[in-house]
Amino acid sequence: MIERVPYGSDPLQFGEICCPSGSGPYPVVIVIHGGFWRAKYDLSYIRPVCDSLAEAGIATWNLEYRRIGNPGGGWPGTLDDVAGGAKFLRSIASEFNLDLSRMIAMGHSAGGHLALWLGARQEIFRAVISLAGVADLRRAWDLKLSNTVVADFLGGSPDEVSERYDYASPIELLPFGIPLRVFHGTDDDSVPLELSDRFVRVARLRGDDAELITLPGAGHFELVDPRKREFALVRETAVNLCRGGHRPSLQ
Repeated sequence: MIERVPYGSDPLQFGEICCPSGSGPYPVVIVIHGGFWRAKYDLSYIRPVCDSLAEAGIATWNLEYRRIGNPGGGWPGTLDDVAGGAKFLRSIASEFNLDLSRMIAMGHSAGGHLALWLGARQEIFRAVISLAGVADLRRAWDLKLSNTVVADFLGGSPDEVSERYDYASPIELLPFGIPLRVFHGTDDDSVPLELSDRFVRVARLRGDDAELITLPGAGHFELVDPRKREFALVRETAVNLCRGGHRPSLQ
């Protein structure tokens, strides 16, 4: 079952609830799509991830949000939306029989950035999974990722709006105090592996339970493709984190 639920007044302020069969209460994953924070990418491509998690007994809240190119998107509207959408889940938890004590955040690409940012800012998650996430915004700007999209997102370079990078970049917000599982393909040509590698190294130095799961030969999208073995590992990790278990091995 998928149901669209608004969490704000803007047409893009909504989420899609996908619940498993059965009566619950269900563990929950807040799922955040990527697309370098741009308006032309929406939550549709990540719906199969939500369907697959529902088959494993996990409810999902697939968040849409205003993006670069939408009125109010970018800085600070994008961040405001994902924060508001996450908090809103409390108001509908009983209606959908959600167990928010077993809730994690998971995001892909720019959504990985947003999931990590949520995990640092809101004490409502038991863990965060980043899938090829943009975990270091200053380094992403240095690398000029996607035509320097970070400057479009935050409204300037690190020199011009340094405080925004301090506020929005996950690596600047460590430690989080919750488990962090960071997946990244070695052949990702959209978001370099080095961003996840450095994030996890810093997280561990600051005392977090952080793990980098490197996926040999994988690119940017295998992590969110239920037909791929890489996603099977992602799904099992999400299920185990919701239930308090450990990550399985890639077979």
